[in-house]
Amino acid sequence: MDRSELILNKDGSVYHLKLKTENLSSKVILVGDPFRVDKISKYFDRIEFKTQNREFKSVTGYYKSKRITIISTGIGSGNIDIVLNELDALVNINLETGEVLNSKTSLELIRIGTSGAIQDDINVDSFLLSKMAIDIDGFMLNYDLSSIDNKSFLNHIKDNYQINDQLYCYNCSNELYNRFNSSHINNGITITCNGFYSSQGRSIRLNTSHKNNLSKVKKIKYNNYRTTNLEMETAIIYAMSKLLGHKAISLNAILANRNLKEYSLNPENTVEKLIEYTLNKL
Repeated sequence: MDRSELILNKDGSVYHLKLKTENLSSKVILVGDPFRVDKISKYFDRIEFKTQNREFKSVTGYYKSKRITIISTGIGSGNIDIVLNELDALVNINLETGEVLNSKTSLELIRIGTSGAIQDDINVDSFLLSKMAIDIDGFMLNYDLSSIDNKSFLNHIKDNYQINDQLYCYNCSNELYNRFNSSHINNGITITCNGFYSSQGRSIRLNTSHKNNLSKVKKIKYNNYRTTNLEMETAIIYAMSKLLGHKAISLNAILANRNLKEYSLNPENTVEKLIEYTLNKL
């Protein structure tokens, strides 16, 4: 592999994450905020490794005898593209030769994130598990998606919602869904947007173009699930995991309800409770 494709640091670690293969667990918790890494690792019995480069902070340690890596991704689809490519390289590429390994490793990727609900009955400060996720801005169209069967979803939204856009809907890992699902968490289809403002329909001083048909996408119901929330990473995590052979799940702390114009009075407490929920399900 051309070294300009997969760049390594002088110590042999991958370029952005500054991780080596031995630093990484097969169980990886992904968070956006670097400060959230410490909020999770404080529960660890023992910390084995720490590093940080830019917004990418990583800690590997042990929680109740389980080896776990926590990584902050920063915000948005582009950062997820960096993180998942480099995580996959750590376990499925010989970093010395650049050759793809014959025997592939499948990582468990668990996102703990924050999100805004788009249904009136999804309460602020509740939790939501993303059963599926829609890439509304088409970020994944940068990749070859021919191996992903999206025809039934495209036909469904065209026939029922008059949406002709090339939208892709990606599933979470069934195994992880069964592990993390419970009566204490909502389920639904997450809408992943590239940005926080215009992409999610927010307008401060600039008018939005509505080119992503968000008002229509918010009404979608598919395979007995409805669209439930907006955020910026989940569909990209699900799509890349599907293509690369990893297992992924996204757990959301609902800090806002966009329809009701509500925002959490204690967001830190809600995120803390979701962290505890996630660790207990691991």
